[in-house]
Amino acid sequence: MKNYRSQSSIEFIILIGFVMFGFLLFFLFINEMGGLKNKEHRNLELKNLAMSIKDEISLASKSSDGYFRQFYIPNNLQGKEISVNITGEMVYINTIDQKEGIAYPVQAVNGQPILGNNTIRKQGGEIYLNQ
Repeated sequence: MKNYRSQSSIEFIILIGFVMFGFLLFFLFINEMGGLKNKEHRNLELKNLAMSIKDEISLASKSSDGYFRQFYIPNNLQGKEISVNITGEMVYINTIDQKEGIAYPVQAVNGQPILGNNTIRKQGGEIYLNQ
């Protein structure tokens, strides 16, 4: 009789171990899915920000001389700090950790975007950003 009790105790402990392992796998899967959703959302925000900068430059290029406008670039997206720059005729937006980023072509512009308030103007057929 004593042997049956110890065998059932061991079986019970093994069963509890399998159940806990199953819960651990389930929670790891849920956590991974949440991380992917956050990354997708951040990539969408990066894309929207790049498109908004591209649209501001495009609007200035299509406007007549004397065009002036201010716009805002946030310091971070979903808690991740970002950097924004224009090299050649491309606008680049990256997270500081360089894990996510996006680039879009833009018209030629003099100056660089900054985090915070930006001014864009057109004078003499040239587009000036923060100058």
